[in-house]
This record gives sequence, C-alpha cells and structure tokens, in this order.
Amino acid sequence: MANDQNPKSEPFSNAEKDPDDWTTGDEPMTGAQASYLKTLSEEAGEGYDQGLSKAEASKRIDALQEKTGRGAN
Repeated sequence: MANDQNPKSEPFSNAEKDPDDWTTGDEPMTGAQASYLKTLSEEAGEGYDQGLSKAEASKRIDALQEKTGRGAN
C-alpha cells in the first residue's frame, strides 16, 4: 500500500489540521485546554476567556505559547 493511501503513514497529520476545519471545533473547549489556557494567560499577563470553543482555544493557546516561549520546538 502506498504511503499516500495509508492514513497511519503520517501519524501527526491530525495534529496539524487547521482548527477551523475541526468537526468538533465549535464545541466548548476541553478541561485540559481550559487549564493550560488559564496558565498561559496568567504567564503572559493577559485575560482568560472561559467561553472559547475548542478551535478558538487552540488558536489562543498557539498565540500565547509563542508570546511566552512555551511549546517552542
């Protein structure tokens, strides 16, 4: 089977999917997202919005990781 036909050949492809394309992106953020987002918001000295969706929280986490230097590769 060719790699482009086997979804397991790229195990990280879902991790790179744009949050805007998530089928559950409009659901409330998860508990883990909320906890991490609160921590990052405090470290960055920015407000914490508990009403974000999963997709919005993911984008906010990415932005705050960049600002705080967390999650850098």
